[in-house]
Amino acid sequence: MAAEPRFRKDADTAAPDVTDGAVTEAEAEAEAAEAAAADGRKHPVDETLPPVRMFTSGLQHVAAMYAGVVAPPLIVGPAVGLTAKETAFLMGASLFTAGIATLLQTIGFWKVGARLPFVNGVSFAGVAPMIAIGKDRGHDGIAVIFGAIIVASVLGFLLAPYFCKLVRFFPPVVTGTVITLIGVSLLPVAFNWSQGGNAATDDYGSMTNIAMAAVTLVIVLALRKLLRGFLQQIAILLGLIIGTLIAIPAGITDFSAMRNADVVGFPTPFAFGGPQFEIAAIISMCIVMLVCMTESTADMLALGKIVGRPADEKVIEGGLRADTLGSAISPFFNGFMCSAFAQNIGLVAMTKVRSRFVVAAGGVILIVLGLVPVAASVIAVVPLPVLGGAGIVLFGTVAASGIQTLATAALEKGENALIVAAAVGIGLIPIAAPQFYHAFPEDLLVVLDSGISTGCVVAIVLNLAFNHFGRKPDAEDEEGADGEHVVPAAAGVGVH
Repeated sequence: MAAEPRFRKDADTAAPDVTDGAVTEAEAEAEAAEAAAADGRKHPVDETLPPVRMFTSGLQHVAAMYAGVVAPPLIVGPAVGLTAKETAFLMGASLFTAGIATLLQTIGFWKVGARLPFVNGVSFAGVAPMIAIGKDRGHDGIAVIFGAIIVASVLGFLLAPYFCKLVRFFPPVVTGTVITLIGVSLLPVAFNWSQGGNAATDDYGSMTNIAMAAVTLVIVLALRKLLRGFLQQIAILLGLIIGTLIAIPAGITDFSAMRNADVVGFPTPFAFGGPQFEIAAIISMCIVMLVCMTESTADMLALGKIVGRPADEKVIEGGLRADTLGSAISPFFNGFMCSAFAQNIGLVAMTKVRSRFVVAAGGVILIVLGLVPVAASVIAVVPLPVLGGAGIVLFGTVAASGIQTLATAALEKGENALIVAAAVGIGLIPIAAPQFYHAFPEDLLVVLDSGISTGCVVAIVLNLAFNHFGRKPDAEDEEGADGEHVVPAAAGVGVH
């Protein structure tokens, strides 16, 4: 993997000499970087857009991630015994801290931040452990959760410079597998939203909900096909708006959140009391932190390919520092552990808007939503079936990007196809058979219930076993078998 971020070749740049039929990824990136430097062009990741485009594109990112940010506090709050008003406060705090974490990731400072269009928000990986820690303990339970998150995050921050060195164990056969699993693992979330989001309600899975999701999906696809330029780039946002308007006469749009929301509300630091520190809770959240760091590493590698700036050790180290620092700050404002939001990677791939400042604008919007609950409630009006219809496209795009990466992974060499088969198969277990690990200890379920994590671990271990340990590659296998793959000149990398 290159030592420094590279520029990706633009379509109008002359193609490299490919008389032998292929060029290495590093060579293509180096030539593109030289061409970009020669005419003084900025990498698309570092470009700024006009204010209106910046705001609307950033708002689209917020719309895509909103449900994912507020869902964990919505689940954890009642489980630990908080009132509806206290749970709503947690949701606002989660939006606020997600905005801070996103700014740390996109803008950054010192050695903090991947400086990629990377959205951060509350991690789903911590939901089950947090419920186990704080169940029916009220404010004390929240205080113990916050104390454990702070300790785990500080340890994660210190571990980041060492954890990032694992990047060499993430060749295309691994990253392609993990990216594919990220997309496939997220699709059930979209399917759940499409049915209504809450299995306890009477209309869950109703024809109305599913039809509304289908209508939104068709609208998004049609807009992507018919529109051009900027309007095409915000097709998801337009689809959500049109879908919501159609949902009003269908009777599935709920405006109660707007009526009951306060105009202004700052997340008072440690509103539930000072953090409390319990060893068992800390160990549990440390495991969650390792899971989050593993998933964030895979997400950064995926996003790096999509935007044409491959994530090297330096980028991953900065990204992990932003993740862990954001998570350490979050409990001070009553928020939970933060990590990368994979669904927004699909949005970047689909819209082709690669500017990190667009996502930073989304981070500012999240902070405003956290400070102005009535503004946050406007996005909450979007019905989950509408969000589910758009989510199918978003999450499917991530999976498609993973498949495209696997196409460059030399699956015909060595045992690479076997690596992908085993990793994808095991990674799909939590999706296809959710109760498969029901008899395992609860602490292990933090990892086992994440198909992304288990698939990533399996892919890394098998890649080491087949392509590194005890292997003496011949001249033919030196390129392609273990990750320094050859890229066909016409293929490119990632989603174009």
